[in-house]
Amino acid sequence: MADLETLVQSLGQARTFELEHVRYIGAPIYHAHWPGFIYALHRRHELAEGGGSRTSASGTITMQEHSGTHIDALCHQAVEMQMFGGIQVTPEIQTPRGFTELGVETIKPIFRRGILLDVAAAKGVDCLPAEYLVTEDDLVSTAAKAGVTLAEGDCVLVRTGNGRHYNDPETYLNGPGVGPEAARWLASHKPHLCGADNVAFDVTDHVDPDLGSLPCHTILIYESGIYILENVDLEDLSASGSTEFLFVCLPLKFEGVTGSPVRPIALTIT
Repeated sequence: MADLETLVQSLGQARTFELEHVRYIGAPIYHAHWPGFIYALHRRHELAEGGGSRTSASGTITMQEHSGTHIDALCHQAVEMQMFGGIQVTPEIQTPRGFTELGVETIKPIFRRGILLDVAAAKGVDCLPAEYLVTEDDLVSTAAKAGVTLAEGDCVLVRTGNGRHYNDPETYLNGPGVGPEAARWLASHKPHLCGADNVAFDVTDHVDPDLGSLPCHTILIYESGIYILENVDLEDLSASGSTEFLFVCLPLKFEGVTGSPVRPIALTIT
């Protein structure tokens, strides 16, 4: 009981940073996941004769699982019809109702050490240039300046500064991202999750000569079994100067689904 009281007291004193962008119609979306998020108000607050004073409102949400701030399940990627761990994509694995292996419901609640690699801040800029590929050297120097060392099982978030453009879809979708050599460096530390403040972690138009499009997805998800978090809002966390924190992320238990909307948070003790 004493340990529980200490935990509750510590968390009660923690500063909380929201890492999810608000979901709205017209938010930036990767072209393969159009139309993104749609909401239609179905029931409205309208008084009916003889119905009393109470009214109800409710609506219908239609959305791609890879819209807004979300996590990629391991079934999201395959190379030559093979997913992480050598699981072959067969009609028994990939069914009309979703995947029977590696679906988002297999991701356990995430309560882990979080690391912010604020590349933009380390370079002294508000935002990296459009389509800039974050390199291994960028990450190494950023970690050194922050005085942090990555450990197995961490959740590593890379800030490019692109999150400040989220409400300007054209600029946001053309933003910087993580390059494949940087992804390999991240994977070598065996993190649990990697995230970034852009639409696809990768630079969407970059094609690697060996891995093709979205090479970080191949390196992290397919080769290494590392989850990817996209469209992360890192602006307030960056402004706080925090580089280490408790990272909390709870994917929804959608059976057989390739990704889930999430509301991740960072907790710091001041």
